[in-house]
Amino acid sequence: MSKLVIGLTGGIASGKTTVSDLFAKLGIDIIDADVIAREVVAKGTPGLAAIVEKFGDNILTPDLELDRQKLRTIVFSDNAKKDWLNALLHPLIREQMQLQTASATSPYCILSVPLLVENKLNAMVSRTLVVDIDEASQIKRAVARDNSEQAIIESIIASQASRTQRLAAADDVIVNNKDLEWLSAQVQDLHQMYLNIVNKNL
Repeated sequence: MSKLVIGLTGGIASGKTTVSDLFAKLGIDIIDADVIAREVVAKGTPGLAAIVEKFGDNILTPDLELDRQKLRTIVFSDNAKKDWLNALLHPLIREQMQLQTASATSPYCILSVPLLVENKLNAMVSRTLVVDIDEASQIKRAVARDNSEQAIIESIIASQASRTQRLAAADDVIVNNKDLEWLSAQVQDLHQMYLNIVNKNL
């Protein structure tokens, strides 16, 4: 088990995946809540069966996979449906996060959770690392990446912790407002710092 668990978070399209990929290249184990969230609703899972029972077969793609875009549109326009979905998925995701964190073998590991602050999951991590980006850039990146309407992206941002709340919860911050080289340099610095913390605690 890793000696240190770093909780990586940030708003939609802030660059969390790019940051976690940079840590992975340094040999650090990544536990990604987004990946787990897809796994717990994959074809044949009890999670997907429950969603189909709730929303009907039209929530599926022709390949009988979950149509995530359709589900996102439904739940973000209806709080009751969003609450139902969260109540189903969050315990499944949390259980997998705990199992995967416990089996990490790198000196420290990264637990990447978009809603770390909102869901008060700070207790699962040793330190909280926030990828910070201004809202205008967030919207622009998310619309381009997800091919979504701006209104949907804005509603997602509104449903997440504010930039101020996220930064208030941070032990460490990566500012993602320049190029990949700038991002990589910040990751390298934090990597060294985290290794130093681990070595001090040995």
